[in-house]
Parts: sequence; C-alpha cells; structure tokens
Amino acid sequence: MRSRAAASMLATLGFTNVSSMEGGINAWEGLRAAGPPETGMAHFPDGASPEVLLALAWLLEEGSRRFYAELSGSVDDKEAQKLFGDLATAEKHHEESLANLYTKLSGKEAKADFHRALIPNGTSEDIMEGGMSVTEGLSWAKGKGVRDVLELAISLEANAYDLYIKMDRNMGENAKARDVFSMLMLEEKQHLSRLASLLDRKL
Repeated sequence: MRSRAAASMLATLGFTNVSSMEGGINAWEGLRAAGPPETGMAHFPDGASPEVLLALAWLLEEGSRRFYAELSGSVDDKEAQKLFGDLATAEKHHEESLANLYTKLSGKEAKADFHRALIPNGTSEDIMEGGMSVTEGLSWAKGKGVRDVLELAISLEANAYDLYIKMDRNMGENAKARDVFSMLMLEEKQHLSRLASLLDRKL
C-alpha cells in the first residue's frame, strides 16, 4: 500500500500524528522511488452539498471503470484479466448506485452527464479513485508486470474505501445515503481482499 493511501486511512481512523514520506520506503533507504504513481485522496471541497459529493464520487468510479477495463484487455495474466474485468463491472454498478442516490436526494433524474453541472470548475474528468489521472495510471502500467499493477490497484482501492468512510460520515442522519455508502465500503473491502489474494499468489 502506498504511503499517502496509508496516511489517509490512518487520519480517517482518528490518528492525529500522521506523515507520508514522498518516495516511500525507497526514499527512506536512499534509493530513487521506483513504484507506481502516488495516490492520494481526490479533493472534495469543504462544505460541498451531498449532490456535489455524489457527482465527484461518480466521476471517480467512472475513471476507475475505464482504468480496469483497459487493464483487463492489456495484461497477459488470465487471473488478472478476469479480476480487472470484474472490477470494471463493479465500478459500473457503483456508478448506478450513486446516480440512484442522487435522484433520491435531489428529486432530479441522473442523466448520463448529470455530474458535469455539479463538479467544481476545472475538475478534470480524466481522474479515478485515489485522485490519479486515468491516463497517467494506464501509461505507467503499460509494460509492467502483473505484481506491479496489482499493487497500484490495491492502493487505488484503499483510497476508495477511505473515501466512502468519509462520505458516510458526511451524510449525517440521512439513512438512505449511509446505507449506500456502507454497501460501497463493503464492496471496496472485498475488492481489496481479492486483489491482495491474487497478489499473494503471484509473489
């Protein structure tokens, strides 16, 4: 798990003295960082409405869907192909859950481009879980071994899990919203388990 992802999760759990070292363990050992691009929480504006938060979360899920769909067609490992394909399908289901929740909260239909009217100006649509550019992630993954790509995916999913913990808290007493985010948290945890299990088998 990458440094910023771990630091973000610890902060969410209530730890107050948390640091993230640029370059991770390789930098600590005096080596050049050689791992995947760092992931970190995508910026969610303070005081944003639930509808804006949902639109931003939807955008991250769409980016992750594209990322996993591309990986599924580009990696050579059959087990990884299937897992990334399954994750792409799961991200699509997450998009549907978020869009349905938006409709319930706003009373408006969540059309295919509903997020565009809600996301802050300047927000790139080339973004996925972990706040990473889809283009950057795919460019880095090209030609990498399956273990490296799985490690990046684990970092992305850890950030997604952390994100939904935070969003669950931001929904306050809204039981419908909290049910959705509890479901998403559970699914992200399952994704992490599947990715970690496959990585263990590839070591």
